[in-house]
Amino acid sequence: MKQNFDLKPFFEKINLPKSSSHKGQNGKLMIIGGSDLFHVASRWSLDVASHFVDMVFYSSTPENNQLIKEAKQNFWNGIVVERDNLSNYIAEADVILIGPGMTRTPDTTLIVNDIIKNHPNKKMVIDAGALQMVDPSLFNKNHLITPHQQELQMVLEKIKAENPLSELKKTGVGILLKGEVDQIYFNDLQISVVGGNSGMTKGGTGDVLSGLVAGLYCNHDQLTSLVIGSYVNKRAGEALYEIMGPYFNATDLCSAVPEVMWGELQTFLKK
Repeated sequence: MKQNFDLKPFFEKINLPKSSSHKGQNGKLMIIGGSDLFHVASRWSLDVASHFVDMVFYSSTPENNQLIKEAKQNFWNGIVVERDNLSNYIAEADVILIGPGMTRTPDTTLIVNDIIKNHPNKKMVIDAGALQMVDPSLFNKNHLITPHQQELQMVLEKIKAENPLSELKKTGVGILLKGEVDQIYFNDLQISVVGGNSGMTKGGTGDVLSGLVAGLYCNHDQLTSLVIGSYVNKRAGEALYEIMGPYFNATDLCSAVPEVMWGELQTFLKK
């Protein structure tokens, strides 16, 4: 589906790894997510992000960390980090993705708000459970959020203002509101990204999107990460629909994203 804005300038900003670069120079992402209830959500984020950065660090609850370690040889493309060693890896990471698979608990509230408060200059993508428990007054220009409509409403209800969305945008946070048409709010811009299909209503497709955005954010500016992440995620869903209709899942989407990204990049740079 044709967009009503020019995508080429965004694809022209994509940084490909240089042949002279070394491991770690093309992005390090810290993912904090998962729970005893939602084991797999953060896996989708990790799997897709691992295609776009050199290193992914992963930290979950102690119980979920153990499950991940036991299954690591089968699917993990990352390093499992214990909670008591989290600060060292946060310092090393270019971006933190926090929230996929986290539950709405006091523990999540404490972890999320402490990390944001204690690392105000760190680039972060905040999603899912973390977004539902976050104190929005902590947001700043280094942060991106990827809510669906209900999650955005939960954030806005915490902002005591006549126009809470306007106040939220004043913090400098970049917003990717997921939907049939994604809405991106960044500074004074609003960009609509069309595409996708009914297969993308399945659980986990939002975790793929947040992982993609976070992976891109390691090496790109906020707006490029939001626009390219939204567009490529939707295009990957469309590519899958051509093969299997609406009968694809988040794992299929993870696999499709890198191929679609490469194809779209080549197409736009040849124009």
